[in-house]
Amino acid sequence: MLMANKTARVSEAKGFQRMFAPGRLTLGVFFPIEAFEGDEPAMRGQERLARRAEELGFAALWFRDVPLRDPSFGDVGQVYDPWVYLGWIAAHTRTIALATGSIILPLRHPLHTAKAAASVDQLSGGRLVLGVASGDRPVEFPAFGVDFDSRDALFCENLRVIREVLAQEFPTVRSSYGALFGTADLVSKPTGRLPVLVTGNSRQSLEWIAEHSDGWIAYPRPLAQQSELAARWHAAVAAAAPGVFKPFAQSFYVDLTDDPNQPPESIHLGLRGGRNVVFRFLNGLRTAGVHHVILNFKYGARDAAEVLEEIGQEIVPQLEASQRARAPHRNAA
Repeated sequence: MLMANKTARVSEAKGFQRMFAPGRLTLGVFFPIEAFEGDEPAMRGQERLARRAEELGFAALWFRDVPLRDPSFGDVGQVYDPWVYLGWIAAHTRTIALATGSIILPLRHPLHTAKAAASVDQLSGGRLVLGVASGDRPVEFPAFGVDFDSRDALFCENLRVIREVLAQEFPTVRSSYGALFGTADLVSKPTGRLPVLVTGNSRQSLEWIAEHSDGWIAYPRPLAQQSELAARWHAAVAAAAPGVFKPFAQSFYVDLTDDPNQPPESIHLGLRGGRNVVFRFLNGLRTAGVHHVILNFKYGARDAAEVLEEIGQEIVPQLEASQRARAPHRNAA
């Protein structure tokens, strides 16, 4: 029977270590690793691209949770069930972190979520980072018999149950989902303390997120606004958990042009431009106190494999070199 080390810290988790450190910015990539029109990707060659991302030094592969297709939303993510796909990609990679962005907690029983998360973490050797959210697609909630307006309370309750059953043996846990009375246990446990990141506000206050999560995934904003938000996050963490490092992450859509010096142009939730422009923007985010950026290639004009290769060979080493040469920013912790 596989049990977690009760004294383990989040900072010791392999996935967390691969992705996060004070003063450091790493890059991840969302599945599908492709550019596509409409809402449904082709999902071809993803295993090969996942291995290549690992070889190029990307820190994480990100998996979305979209149970139902809503054509008006414009994107169904990586199509497959996130837990099945996590297991599939885990078997095709070795060291890269595996992160969810994000599991919709109110639509899932917390025991199922906990069991799946612990299983992926064990089978991948501790590489899972669990991103969670309250959900933002109203069409899904009636199909699961869940009140959309109650998702904030269900999110909090679900997260509490997951934390308790993963950390304790034969726990006594009561919630609106059911009850455990100390006579049954959820196995297996994760390899250590499983990192949990909250996405967006999930209808909670920043102070609540700083207290109850191991990090925050924000949505992309202009650099000045993101800098202000990151500063607020670091202040909230300092107040809720003094001395504890809780990273700030964000998503970012990028359309990388052939010309490395192409000036920037705004696109939905990101920018179009050459690699030198993208590097400067990413370096600006690092200075602002961002620790991880999740790249999404959906709106790209070029083949995603080419873009992955160029970013991996040109931008990733440049980021690492610039970070080695600089001291951590005062907001980086």
